[in-house]
Amino acid sequence: MSALVLKAVLSYLLGSLMGSLLIARLTGGVDIRTRGSGNAGATNAMRTLGRKVAICVLVIDLAKGWVATALVAPWAIPGLATASEWQAWSVAVCGLAVMLGHVYPVFFGFRGGKGVATFVGAVLGIAPGLVAPMILTWLAVVMLTGFVSLGSMFGAAAVALAIALSPITPRTPLLTFGLLATLLVVFTHRANIARMRTGSESRARRLWLFGKGAP
Repeated sequence: MSALVLKAVLSYLLGSLMGSLLIARLTGGVDIRTRGSGNAGATNAMRTLGRKVAICVLVIDLAKGWVATALVAPWAIPGLATASEWQAWSVAVCGLAVMLGHVYPVFFGFRGGKGVATFVGAVLGIAPGLVAPMILTWLAVVMLTGFVSLGSMFGAAAVALAIALSPITPRTPLLTFGLLATLLVVFTHRANIARMRTGSESRARRLWLFGKGAP
């Protein structure tokens, strides 16, 4: 149990290393939480700082999710044995912890991003094949509605559904991870949901099939 707690803490601290804010500190750039949507993720970085910065942010946020589930979760910590019943939950716990670190980073005043890129990275570390339904669902929703945020929420739900329908093991821990991660992604997009309800949410017009000529 102690090993699982340590892995969770390490994953949370890893998640707290925000790509956009680290780049800003290293380059003397601006804190993107003061620009655009106020979010510290790659999407806002793209809108406010450009493609190059956004790609760097995306790589960092993906990488930390992958490290948490692919390296930290299975790590046999010297001197700290993990009981078999808890070892099965390591991937789920580390995946959720790294996402929470991204959303509530201890190093940056607990104001982070929405956790989507880190979630994708975590899923890549668990089973890369699970990313396909997420991307396809995201693309379909964005093309039909124009809402990137809605695509992210449906994409997360697609991962949970894919886990439920697949023979992947350990089944219960991974399905729990998929469901809780989806709820977290929906929670972090609550402001987007409110704007969609009022009609003030921006759309990705280059992908939106019905965006031409729309107000």
